Amino acid sequence: MPDLRTRISAALKQAMRDKDAVQLSTLRLINAAIKDRDIALRAEGTEEGVPEAEVLQIMGRMVKQRQESARAYEEGGRLELAAQEQAEAEVIETFLPRKLNEDEVDRAIGGAISETGADSIRDMGRVMAALKAKYAGQMDFGTVGPMVKDRLG
Repeated sequence: MPDLRTRISAALKQAMRDKDAVQLSTLRLINAAIKDRDIALRAEGTEEGVPEAEVLQIMGRMVKQRQESARAYEEGGRLELAAQEQAEAEVIETFLPRKLNEDEVDRAIGGAISETGADSIRDMGRVMAALKAKYAGQMDFGTVGPMVKDRLG
């Protein structure tokens, strides 16, 4: 399977051909976010660009931002803006890996704990780093953190 940047570029070209405004604007936002991070990395002296795992994190944040905005718009009675934010989130999600269900998350946490040899709450950072490296974009780390803490505590 081609890398994420290649898939995004191909989808961008297809959206231009299809004249799909929502898809096109969302893909341009994704590219802009990735390029911003590329530029920041170059300023830090890294030439190879954003690694794929970090691209997934960027896109995960973009989805979360859009979902939060959609909720805020709905609460404010701005349903057309909420629908637009939700549509953008759906476009971004097409490029993210499938989210893990509760059982899969539980097994992943158990695997990361045994992989890292974690046995106390002090090891939580190592466990979270292992999970983020292996499951970027596949789980919500805001909810996984307390689960890891419970298992180690």
